[in-house]
Amino acid sequence: MATPSRRPKAADPLDTLLNRSERATPQDGGTEGSAPADAAACPKCGDIGWILAADGGAGKAVRCDCRNARRRHDYLSLAGIPDRYRGCRLAKFNTSNPDPSVAERLLRARNISRKYVDSFFDLTQDRYRRTGLLLIGPPGVGKTHLAVAVLIELIELYGIRGRFVDFTTLLHQIQATFNTQNATESHASILSPVIHADVLVLDELGAQKPTEWTMENLYLIMNTRYTAGRPTIFTSNYRLDSAERAAGDGAELLSNRISPALVSRLYEMAQALPMDAPDYRRTVMMHQNKIGG
Repeated sequence: MATPSRRPKAADPLDTLLNRSERATPQDGGTEGSAPADAAACPKCGDIGWILAADGGAGKAVRCDCRNARRRHDYLSLAGIPDRYRGCRLAKFNTSNPDPSVAERLLRARNISRKYVDSFFDLTQDRYRRTGLLLIGPPGVGKTHLAVAVLIELIELYGIRGRFVDFTTLLHQIQATFNTQNATESHASILSPVIHADVLVLDELGAQKPTEWTMENLYLIMNTRYTAGRPTIFTSNYRLDSAERAAGDGAELLSNRISPALVSRLYEMAQALPMDAPDYRRTVMMHQNKIGG
């Protein structure tokens, strides 16, 4: 069955870049939807992007299947995924742990993430899912790995436009436009791809000091996406509810970091997925990185 796909009506810088690549001519260095330079030529169309289909007459030109693959490649390139996380996949998420209860929690998190990807297109509603995930846990448990893996697999499977942002970095980008007279970007141009992405990964929710300006930007992103029904995948070190805290757990609540209005929206926007486990960087990666001596 053909993979469902759609193109939201809202225009943003991602569309502008993609449209430029699709309109490229041989004089510009490529044909419509040209493949990456190191890719082999399509055996069906020779990288033209069109094939001649029989119609009982002289035939008609139709889009070649390779165009969808190239479009997915473009979307991955424009998703803002840091190099460190580009290899993330759900199958690569390590759930092993000496503590069976920890291993079970990690496996549950991966299984729910897999189910989210597999059921992203709702056949009963004939549309994409409108809710996301909220991956919660201390640093180093793999929250960002899972979030990015879900985003990448959604782009690859469904051809959706995805976006990854670390909220602290995003705020610094916005601030840079205020401090530079000749800034090439504006507040609107930075936020547009974040707000209009089909699926957004918002990393480290609550990590910023809850100033009025910070909350205004966060509210703009979350409320606009909430209203439009665009799914967002959040990661956070902070608990959504006190009931999620284990005995002796001193983790701070998200309600102390973001506004009550946004906490309320989170309950409807995303399924909370606690990931209580030891810091993987500390318990595994630190030992792997030792040179010796």
